[in-house]
Amino acid sequence: MRNYSAASGIFDEMEEAPARPRPHWRPFIESLQRVERRELASRWENGRRIIREHGVTYNVYGDPQGMDRPWELDFVPLLITSNEWERIEAGLIQRSRLFNLILADVYGGSQRLLRDGFLPPELVYANPGFLRPCRGIEVASGVYLHLHACDLGRSPDGQWWVLSDRTQAPSGAGYALENRTVVSRILPEEIRDCNVQRLGSFFRRQRDMLSHLAPSGHDHPNIVLLTPGPHNETYFEHAYLARHLGFPLVEGADLTVRDRRVYLKTIEGLQRVDVILRRVDDSFCDPLELRDDSFLGVSGLLEAARASNVTVANALGVGMMESPAFLAFLPNLCRHLLGEELLMPSIATWWCGQGDELRYVIEHLDSLIVRSAFDARRPPLFPTPGTAKSRRRTAEARTKLIQMIQAAPREFVAQERMRLSQAPSWLDDHLTARSVVLRAYVANGGESYAVLSGGLTRVSRQADNLVISMQSGGGSKDTWVLTNGTTSRPERAQAAGESRVIDLISPGVPSRAADHLFWLGRYTERLEQLLRALRCMLGRISGESSSEGPAENKGLAELVLNLGLLTPPTGGEPEVGELPQRILNLLYNSDETGGVRDLLKRIRSTASAVRDRFSGDTWRILGRLEHDARSRPGRLPLAHATALMHNLVLDLAAFSGMEMENMTRGHGWRFLDLGRRLERGLSALKLLHAVAKTESPRAVLEPVLEIADSVMTYRRRYFTAPHLPGVLDLLLRDESNPRSLIFQINVLYEHTLALTANSKSAANHADPARIKSLANAILTPAFHALAAQAAEDKSQLSSLLNSWSTDLLELSDEITNRYFSHSIPRAS
Repeated sequence: MRNYSAASGIFDEMEEAPARPRPHWRPFIESLQRVERRELASRWENGRRIIREHGVTYNVYGDPQGMDRPWELDFVPLLITSNEWERIEAGLIQRSRLFNLILADVYGGSQRLLRDGFLPPELVYANPGFLRPCRGIEVASGVYLHLHACDLGRSPDGQWWVLSDRTQAPSGAGYALENRTVVSRILPEEIRDCNVQRLGSFFRRQRDMLSHLAPSGHDHPNIVLLTPGPHNETYFEHAYLARHLGFPLVEGADLTVRDRRVYLKTIEGLQRVDVILRRVDDSFCDPLELRDDSFLGVSGLLEAARASNVTVANALGVGMMESPAFLAFLPNLCRHLLGEELLMPSIATWWCGQGDELRYVIEHLDSLIVRSAFDARRPPLFPTPGTAKSRRRTAEARTKLIQMIQAAPREFVAQERMRLSQAPSWLDDHLTARSVVLRAYVANGGESYAVLSGGLTRVSRQADNLVISMQSGGGSKDTWVLTNGTTSRPERAQAAGESRVIDLISPGVPSRAADHLFWLGRYTERLEQLLRALRCMLGRISGESSSEGPAENKGLAELVLNLGLLTPPTGGEPEVGELPQRILNLLYNSDETGGVRDLLKRIRSTASAVRDRFSGDTWRILGRLEHDARSRPGRLPLAHATALMHNLVLDLAAFSGMEMENMTRGHGWRFLDLGRRLERGLSALKLLHAVAKTESPRAVLEPVLEIADSVMTYRRRYFTAPHLPGVLDLLLRDESNPRSLIFQINVLYEHTLALTANSKSAANHADPARIKSLANAILTPAFHALAAQAAEDKSQLSSLLNSWSTDLLELSDEITNRYFSHSIPRAS
């Protein structure tokens, strides 16, 4: 605290004078001072670990880390008094009311604001955010703007100003909730002692509001959250909120419009959708009537909304209000529409589409920030002050900017260059002043409003940043609204049912989600089988197992070749000596198709696509899988490889344990386990087929049992060295062995029977019959004679194993065609 100092001429959130904290900050500062610096550093390291484990990310476009860029959080919060927050809250609610009235007039009314001169027509009709196809669409309860976000900054005199508005699909509320979760783990006593207002009530009220916004006649509306997909910069928040609110997370491809109604494609059939909470920008929502190159929206969505068969929140077209040019007209509009003065003033703004304002902007250009009038997300165009060497360059840029403004004045606005307030941030083990902007949120339910206590505080990377953006590398803070009431307990952000891995979301599981779960099961099992094979081979050639003779080495080389782990030699016999380098390539080379890195990438991709269906514990296991797979320089390659494979197998076992012990037995779980069982059955057949192709099978039976994790079972049963009939019986026909083929077939039969039990179509009963037939073939008594003959003639065994593999692959294709595609008739 002693080294903390804010810049002069700037409002400091913590100190009213150097070394003199503001009254509402003193309890927090005193609490921090009681904690040793080493303990604070330890707590913050724990906070970073929690962020990693929760998989909190924010994708900065162009950043080398891409989707894996961790969320930037500063554990020192921004503190706001309850009295000050009450004034902010009243201003936010008034602003939301005002925006809703403006939108109602422009889209649903007679556009009197344009005719009476309160809004220039160019501000609406030249605005790309004004969507003409949305004109005349009635919205439920008259609510155009369900969720409204305002970016607030504090000027040197202590006044809060609105810097910008977010109306299309405001982001950040979910990150604010996650920030509270992390900080409550780091500073639990401080949250309690400062009586911090909780956040959960806002999201509960938002959920109720969305239910009331459903079309009339729907007592139990089906609400979905529409996301652009895993590549969006805020996808973590979409999945987080969907799980917290209990809404299915869907992409545009998950929805379809039939008879002017929106339906969700589920494995049970088409299910009606009543409310769409969207996180897709306006113009991308309907490629049929809006942006025809969009793959993110739903064709016909506008027509369904026009027929009042679905509620879209926020309503399509509200993005026009994000134009910073509107800020200049809000005071008059507020007096005209509400008969009130604007409680939360906007930063001084001049729209260059007016003569007097244009002249003022050009005369005072050096003290203003110039922005696009219709694209609030574009970087500012203000001329930056240069050094002596760059003065000429700055003058040229200024002249060019003036020419651009004069050529198309209505395309530009200028705003006051405000020096933002600063707050303490924890950097390099001490407090440093950094500029902050607060994003506050208000939800409109038609008859009531809810404001998120505090919101999301964003922090600048550098002390003198005039514009703060997460895309430019800014960080975030938790925001504490203090209260004089009873002690507040730390917020628990997890939704009900958090301990379950996957929740069956009524009324059905989206086909896309079932598809990803199915392949997640296949990829995780495929990775486990690969790791077990590589670990076994490495252990035998590196001297960890007992020494082998020439026959065993030759057999091992043949087995590796038959499993596809070695490239077939051009001449001669395969050499075991080539295997160590091949194992290292499969472990560490990301370009190796079907290798460990490739499978980890596929697991990450499929899991991310259904992230909303995973609990925090499950996602931490998947995160640990990636963390453990990272290379650790300075270790011996082979020694590290062995340890790496041990850790990854254990991580996969933990994921499998969560599947079996914590999942609700809904359709989502069934498809995940279907994928796992199919892949395990195929792996067993592939392993035994590799044995059948080996010249001397007896030499490879021990490693085969090790790969199949059945060594101890075989030894307890036979008390002899492995022989082919016994291995075949254990890995193909033993119904008590969870690694055997028949075990997988029996589980597949149970799953497919359950999936088709309530089907109205007789055609859907083919899967159980196919599987039952395969089970009977495996358990036929004639198999014993075949196994006994396999030592001399393995061709018949190879043919049978190939046939069963084909049956399983066809079953996989049949599941894909039946449940993951809606191009064939199905009951709905």
